Amino acid sequence: MDKKKKQMCILCGVLLLLLIVYFGIQTMIKHQEKKTKEEKEASTIYITDVEDVSLINYDVGEGTQTFEKQDGNWVYVKDPDFPLDESYPEQIVETFGKLKAERELENGDELADYGLDDPAYRIQLTDENGDKTSVYFGNDSGDDSYYVTVDDTKKVYTVNSEVLQDLQHSLEDMAKLDEYPTIGSGNLKKEVITQNGESTTYDSENDNDTENIAAVAGGLGVVSLDKVADYSVEDEHLSEYGLDEKSRITVEATYTEEKKEKVLTLYIGKEDGSGNRYVMINDSKIVYLISTEICNNILNCLLYTSDAADEL
Repeated sequence: MDKKKKQMCILCGVLLLLLIVYFGIQTMIKHQEKKTKEEKEASTIYITDVEDVSLINYDVGEGTQTFEKQDGNWVYVKDPDFPLDESYPEQIVETFGKLKAERELENGDELADYGLDDPAYRIQLTDENGDKTSVYFGNDSGDDSYYVTVDDTKKVYTVNSEVLQDLQHSLEDMAKLDEYPTIGSGNLKKEVITQNGESTTYDSENDNDTENIAAVAGGLGVVSLDKVADYSVEDEHLSEYGLDEKSRITVEATYTEEKKEKVLTLYIGKEDGSGNRYVMINDSKIVYLISTEICNNILNCLLYTSDAADEL
């Protein structure tokens, strides 16, 4: 074997040895990380262990909120039609179904000494079998944590105050509003406005409608569904908003999205007295508020006149 081949074999051997050492070290690191994680998990104190939660009931000083799982979906019990964003109750279940404590107080005082005789906050989880687990929050312990107890065990723990954040969203925060498409003069194909049985059509294929399409697209393109007047309106109350079939103006906007043709149906009702009009989209039960100015642009100022407003 000549000198170059011999050197090459030596280098390959050294490289192989280095690779073995490298993978060996990596294996040791992963093993140590796993061991550390297992030790940490073993030392963690969980004060609840609730699976298959079907009912959430809590009060954090602003009244009782109750959510129930019905047919696999979470609903707001007081109003099952409320458009609930289910990520909120799911997060509550994740946090409180297996609630982690910072420490358990050994030889603690009476519950009253921790504010647990008259808890400031409480949450109760009910599983599919009807078994209930209640967590009660007492005083602030002074280190970003609260004293808590579970059910009637009288054991006192401290938990990080951050867990309460999952319970401090308003009902409005938990609403899942409708998605509104992106519409502009570049993708608006046609708009049909219908009121009192009469229709006006603006078609992008019609050269005479170029300015009209640009005008109504300017209105449709700036709609923002962020102001809500009613989260789940009942049919019998639609007339209060001028959104009953007899009173409302119907706008059907045909547009393209990802090369597919789609239709947005927008119902426009009466004014609210503060410069807005009540509107609904598609088959939603949410009543929104959109400025009268934007509605005028959507209607191209043709159907919306002072006389029409008086009729509404």
